[in-house]
Parts: sequence; C-alpha cells; structure tokens
Amino acid sequence: MLQEAENALNGAQGQGDAAVAQVAAEPGFGDLVSRITSGDMSGDTWILAWDVVGQPVLLAIVLILAVLFIAGWARGITTKACRKANVEETLARFLGNLFRYLVLFAGGIAILGTLGVETTSFAAILAAAGFAIGMAMSGMLGNVAAGVMLLFFRPFKVGDVANAGGTTGKVIEIGLFTTTFDTPDNRRIVVPNGSIFGGTIENVSHHDTRRVAVSVGTDYGADIDQTREVLLAAAKACTGVLQDPEPAAVLTGLGGSSIDWSVRVWCNSADFWAVSDQLTRDVKYALDNANIGIPYPQMDVHLDGKLAQS
Repeated sequence: MLQEAENALNGAQGQGDAAVAQVAAEPGFGDLVSRITSGDMSGDTWILAWDVVGQPVLLAIVLILAVLFIAGWARGITTKACRKANVEETLARFLGNLFRYLVLFAGGIAILGTLGVETTSFAAILAAAGFAIGMAMSGMLGNVAAGVMLLFFRPFKVGDVANAGGTTGKVIEIGLFTTTFDTPDNRRIVVPNGSIFGGTIENVSHHDTRRVAVSVGTDYGADIDQTREVLLAAAKACTGVLQDPEPAAVLTGLGGSSIDWSVRVWCNSADFWAVSDQLTRDVKYALDNANIGIPYPQMDVHLDGKLAQS
C-alpha cells in the first residue's frame, strides 16, 4: 500500500511538472515580439498575434461596453427604486451613482484580468490606497454619512425653519457634505452635516400651529380675577389668534415686585412673529386702559437703628 501511494504521488508530481513545462513552452507575448522583430510574418505569427493580442483586446472591448451598459442600468434601476420608496431625491441619486461606480470598479478589475494583468496585487494596492484616503478624509466621510442619515430620517426638509448645528434659519439645501441655511436677517450659513446630525435638531416649522406666550407682571394692588379677565379679553381679540385651543392667562408666580402672568395663545406657524408682536402690544394697552400697572423692579430698604449724624 505504501509503495502504491508513493507511486501515485510520483505520478502526480510528474504530471504537474509536465503541465508546468507545457505552460512554459506555450508561445506568449515575448515570443510574438521576437518573431516580429526578426521579420517573421508567416501565418503562424499572425495566428499567434490573434491569440496573444487580438482575442484579449476584443474581449476587453466587449467587456467595457457591457460594463458601461450594466453600470448605467444599475444606476437607473436603483434611482427609480429609491424614488418609488419616497427616498429623498439627493439620496436617491447618490445611491444610484454609488452602485454605478461599484459596477465600474468590479468591471475594471475583470477587464484587467482578461488583458493578463495580475489583479490580486492590484486589488491589494487599491485597498491600501483606499484605507489611506479614508483615514485622511475621515472628517469628510463622516459628513457624508451624516448627510445620508439626514436625507434618510428627514428630521427636516427644504423650506423648513430649523435650529441645528448652532444655527437657526430656513433650510435652503441638504447636501451630502453640508446643509445650507438662510437666517431671518438674510445671512447664508453653510453647516457641516456632522455638526448637525451629532447634536440636537429642532424643527421649528414642523407643525402647522404654534403657541405664543407673552410674559407680563402686574401690581400687587391689582385684583387677580380682574387682571385675568383683562388679559383674556386682550388675547381673544388679538388678530391671528386661534380660538381652539382657547387663549389662556396663567398665573405663573409671585415675584419680588410684581404678580407674574403668562398670556398664551395659539396661531398658525406662519403667523407666529406677527401674533407675538400684536399680542404684546394689545396686553400693554389693555392693562393701561384698565388702570392696572406694570411695575418696575423695586426694593424695600429697612434701616435698623439711627443714622449717624455728620
């Protein structure tokens, strides 16, 4: 049995050596070059040229056309699928282009293989270069990831008023790297997406209605029930105020120099600042007409003992 196994092993080694010798003996590009330089333009040379150059180049051209077609098809079908799923347009285009580049990259490796290029070492070099570029661009890639999350989860959309990344303004554009805001005083501010998604996001205009609250203090000598009636009447008569939910005058505390109130009304989000200004004005005039004072901060000073005579 040992002898048979040894014979089989030797036979396999012999077949392997023969295969290696056959591959080494097969004509290749170097043989073709030597034939052409020596002036050998026989039929065998042309056949060798077709086998060594013609077929790989033709196959590479066919693969290039096929890869370009498949890449375009992959981008189109990915973008359409994202649009049907109501994905943000910017994110849909990004995913479509991402799939296109992946197909192009894989196709490029396959084409290089058909041309005889060693793709294993080439892929390793690309991986190392990609890792180095990724480390150098980690902040930028973080902004891209945050931009994708903003487009996917949609904490706000273009046209909303949002408070994010230390900025409050109207959202003009949501990009993959940055988000653009216009502030109420018409300043254009561009904020990196990483700063936005990594912090608290307030969508000011998400709801159709908002509550306006005006704080005011009244004299301690004023009657509380009368003051409440005056404040409620002013709130209900204010232009732009919604009657459902009803306006409210809430007693919030007994301050050091005044009785503190909060006049609360609801309005449409688009009318927030106009209603806030109008309500503040109406509350002031209503208190004046009812002879209810709005006191200044005041302090009572008590002196123990007699004052020193100068």
